[in-house]
Amino acid sequence: MEHSSEYVIETRGLTKEFLGFVAVNDVNLKVKRNTIHAIIGPNGAGKSTCFNLITKFHPPTRGHIIFNGTDITKHSPSQIAREGVVRSFQISAVFPHMSVLENVRIGIQRRLGTSFHFWKSDKTLNILNDRALDALEQVGLTEFASEEAVNLPYGRKRALEIATTLAINPEVMLLDEPTQGMGHEDVERVTELIKKVSAGRTIIMVEHNMNVVANIADTISVLQRGEVIAEGDYQTVSKNPQVMEAYMGSADAELAGH
Repeated sequence: MEHSSEYVIETRGLTKEFLGFVAVNDVNLKVKRNTIHAIIGPNGAGKSTCFNLITKFHPPTRGHIIFNGTDITKHSPSQIAREGVVRSFQISAVFPHMSVLENVRIGIQRRLGTSFHFWKSDKTLNILNDRALDALEQVGLTEFASEEAVNLPYGRKRALEIATTLAINPEVMLLDEPTQGMGHEDVERVTELIKKVSAGRTIIMVEHNMNVVANIADTISVLQRGEVIAEGDYQTVSKNPQVMEAYMGSADAELAGH
């Protein structure tokens, strides 16, 4: 289904208060279709809360979320997932002693709900298998299909999470800290993977690693104390004095290093 608006997700005046503490304050995001949009900021800036609001794991205190021109503020997390906005979770740890393929298959079953009566028909299971194998191929995990998830190296586990999200074929994929805790080689592999799976879909990501953001994000929104203090491409935000101040110290040096 083609949509006319250039923005796939918009937030209008998005605000979240927890017992008087304002975690997200009047955030107006405009996420362009088929781009990689990164949300960055120092610790406690409200990045994860923003994610939780967009995917409806928290209801906003005020404000609206618009997806393809429709107000989805009142929709449930499962409704939003069915509509095509899917968040990648650290799911690889959920079924450590099942195979990589089974993990992806279960991910599909959970997201699609009981519309797949998968226990009734081998044919349905084959459809799920095909989708799961296709997703594994896209993330370079085909050779690990029968391996237990617990045995995968860390970077490959993150690839498995992306595969499970990918198998549902979402229009918007939200990735929360996809390279967190990774060594250099894994960071590069997962960065390339994100670039690859972004073809034909929109990716919103929260990411600490500035090199990753500089390399793949089309647009960057910088949050500080729950508010957007800068937005634009990497060149624009990295030169912003407010951003440099927010990232004082080592991250400041990192920002300046590009």
